[in-house]
Amino acid sequence: MNLPVPRRSVAQWGDQVVPPGEERRIHLEFAESYSGMTNGIPVFVKRGLEDGPVLFVTAALHGDEINGTGAVRTLIQDSSLKLTRGAIILVPVVNILGFDRHSRYLPDRRDLNRCFPGSLHGSIASRLARTIFEEIVSRCDYGIDLHTAAVRRTNFPNIRGDLSNPEVARIAEAFGLVFVIDGKGPKGSLRRVASRHGCPTVLLEGGEVWKVEPTVVEAAVRGIRNILANLGMIESPPLLPSLQCIIRRTKWVRAGRGGFLDFHVAPGSIVVAGQPLATQTELLGTQHAVLASPFNGVVIGMTTLPAVSPGEAVFHIGEITDDFERALQLRVVLSQQTLHERVRDDLASNVLVVEHGSPRVEVGEKSL
Repeated sequence: MNLPVPRRSVAQWGDQVVPPGEERRIHLEFAESYSGMTNGIPVFVKRGLEDGPVLFVTAALHGDEINGTGAVRTLIQDSSLKLTRGAIILVPVVNILGFDRHSRYLPDRRDLNRCFPGSLHGSIASRLARTIFEEIVSRCDYGIDLHTAAVRRTNFPNIRGDLSNPEVARIAEAFGLVFVIDGKGPKGSLRRVASRHGCPTVLLEGGEVWKVEPTVVEAAVRGIRNILANLGMIESPPLLPSLQCIIRRTKWVRAGRGGFLDFHVAPGSIVVAGQPLATQTELLGTQHAVLASPFNGVVIGMTTLPAVSPGEAVFHIGEITDDFERALQLRVVLSQQTLHERVRDDLASNVLVVEHGSPRVEVGEKSL
């Protein structure tokens, strides 16, 4: 499908020109503040000496999700990043108004990642979305959008995309994370709309809000470099895991009662059906209930707040469709993946994980 706006050149940005082999800092204007001053987004453009694919990397589409900002800044400041061909457009903060307020949302409380492709005559969210679509997406052949979990949650790094699109599948797998989640994304999201309009785009989820977590940034930077290598834009060889797991179904495990949680697993843990994930107690320690995994899977995300009320989401489990033995094998293999283990250990430091010891929980013959 053709873009709803003309394809734009990565070399020309208003009156600024980015020659082959050079880089420029662009100020992308999109609206005015209450005082009438112009709001703008900082953009970094880097070109190789030869023509080739153009890739965008955006972060902080939700203004409080700044792990991606740390990753993009790392790439901007990395003098060893030499493009042999093509170009990369790096946007450390898309939602600059939310970023300034340490907020997920824009000042009008709209979620920018539900407003694409936007309109130049709509709300501030719609106008900003349209500016990003016209000025960034319309110049690019591929895209990567960096996110974290929502407030009071954390996500183990995973890549998401519509794997029915061959080029989305290509870059999702090339990113090099163990867990790849298949899905189009919400209506109005950047990755869904960009992919539909000819710019295959994937989304990284990793870590939590208001932080720049070193291992999450490392995973993001490694993945972006892997895609650059896959597209023939840099000469460095990709760093890929020994296996990847495609996840096609996920489920939130929710609290049945209010109380305090004793966590038994961490982000990135491989779990089996019926395995205890957390024990709910009242404040003096009396056990109320145990939350168990609905199937063999991986803990994609979880709450970092152990106090819950009934119905609150606690664990996000991605299903591993292979058999029980395969799940156990995956656990062993992942323990040998250095970056995977370091990310898991770092994210686990944000929650208190204790062994499950209640005799009242039945987890079947295949308990661990």
